[in-house]
This record gives sequence, structure tokens and C-alpha cells, in this order.
Amino acid sequence: MNISVVIPLLNEHESLHELYDWIARVMQSNRFSYEVIFIDDGSTDASWNIISELSNLHPEVKGIRFLRNYGKSQALHAGFSKAIGDVIITMDADLQDNPEEIPDLYNMIVTDRYDMVSGWKKKRYDSVISKNLPSKLFNWAARKTSGVKLHDFNCGLKSYKKDVVKNIDVNGEMHRYIPLLAKNAGFSNIGEKIVQHQARKYGETKFGIERFIHGFLDLITIWFISHFAKRPMHLFGALGGIMLTIGFGFSVYLGIDKVFLNPYGRLITQRPQFFIALTTMILGTQFFVAGFLGELVLRSKPNRIRYKIKSELNLDDK
Repeated sequence: MNISVVIPLLNEHESLHELYDWIARVMQSNRFSYEVIFIDDGSTDASWNIISELSNLHPEVKGIRFLRNYGKSQALHAGFSKAIGDVIITMDADLQDNPEEIPDLYNMIVTDRYDMVSGWKKKRYDSVISKNLPSKLFNWAARKTSGVKLHDFNCGLKSYKKDVVKNIDVNGEMHRYIPLLAKNAGFSNIGEKIVQHQARKYGETKFGIERFIHGFLDLITIWFISHFAKRPMHLFGALGGIMLTIGFGFSVYLGIDKVFLNPYGRLITQRPQFFIALTTMILGTQFFVAGFLGELVLRSKPNRIRYKIKSELNLDDK
């Protein structure tokens, strides 16, 4: 199969028929073999009914329904686990991503040999204050922190070589950082394509300004994971060593000063250097303990079920 289109969604019943028809026209005009996997992330509207209807009419339409809302990352994880196409295309269900971009994204993977290609919505039709400016700031910080030179980490329209999606673990809210997850997994040939952004036709956005706050916090998390996930003692041990060195240095200074330089001066416990030494040595010990605990947790970590699927349509175990 040439292409798997993976589409996470939440309460997008108004756009699903139009979106599928648009995708089908593009696929058929380019003679692609394909599947469309809709992941209903706990919708409370008629979205699942429409997915069921589409799957009955079109065998290439497949559906996954979550028991409740688990988030976009979990939806992508579920879709990636079921996709069988040589190239995986992700896109949003709100018609703001243009299916006409699919052939070029596919060719960049197959012909140009990219591991993944991320869309760049250079011209956007969103609010400048609430979305565009925060998005630019977020993307700048993501580039500087991750080292992945993309303009638009948040763009839902992306294409992947099959091996990429089968070897990355998208969890929490890490869907924003899939390019970095791919890079950390060894897939470093990451491209970018300017894509057309469409104004929202139905409903309202499901993401508010808080997504950028969460995004920055996730950026710190993924920076830590990418550098120290397999060796937490390297970070905490280094911090602990610095703290203990500072504390030991102050302790030596206080001892020399009290014994040799000023034996009849203030008591050591009345000097601020004493409390600096005590505090830094306690913190250093705690950092060392945190590093050891991190190593223990890493080695005993069980596999967790991150979401529960209520229903599936036209899907076999892959």
C-alpha cells in the first residue's frame, strides 16, 4: 500500500464527509493505493457515526474510537500502530490542511529519500495575537532547544517513512515534537515543505493559548529526555557534584579561618558561609539521590496502557 492517512479528531462531524471526498479525489487522480484511518479522540458529537458510515461505504476507511478524550498524541500513537502504508501522512480533520499537498509530500519521502517531511504554514489564517505570534515564539524556542531547523513544529500536515512511525513513541503531548523524536531515534534526514493553510470552515479550534504554555513545558521535558533519559545520573550527579564542591569549599574556608586566621571571632554557626555550605551540601546529596532513584526507575519501568479503545472499524491486528 502506498499511503496511510492518519487523522486524529475531536468533534469534527461537519467536516468529515467533505474531507474524505477530497482525499479520495487526490488519491484516485494520482493512482495511489491508500487507507484513511480516523481516530475519534472521545468525540461527543456525531463524528463516530459518520466514520462508521464512511467505513461501510468505503473499505479503505478505517476507524479507531477512544473510550474518552486522551489527547492528540495518544490518537497519533494508535493510528501509527495500525498504519500499513509505505508512507504515512498525518493531517487534521478541520479542513485547514489541504489534501492536495499529499502527492508532493509522498514524493519527497519516496523520491527525495527524506525520513520525514514537516509542513510549514508560512501564510496562516489564524488570529495574529492569540495564535500566530505565540506560535512564532514557540517555534523559535523549539528550534534553538532541539537543534531541528523547522519553521513550524505544530503543523499537523506531515509525511513519514513507515519505519519512522514504527520506531518512535508519541506520548503525553509530544506530538508537537515528533521531528525531534524522529531525530533522537536516528532518523535525521528531516525535510520541510511550505503548505497551504486554509481558514477554518466549521466549528471552533479545540486548542487555546494554554497549548503554548504546555508546549514550552513539554519542550523542557523532551530536552531532558533526549539528553538524559537513559542516563539521569549524568545530570543529577553533575549537579550534585557541583553543589557538594561548593559546600565543601566553604567548609574548608570556615575551618581554616576559625583555626588559623581568626580563632576568637564569631562562632561558625553565626556566619552566613556556614549556612551556604550546609545548604549546598544537602542539595548536592539530594541531587545524587535523585539520580540514583532515576536510574532505578528507568530499570524497573513497566509498560503502561496510555489509552483505551472502545471500537475499531475495518482494522486487523498489524
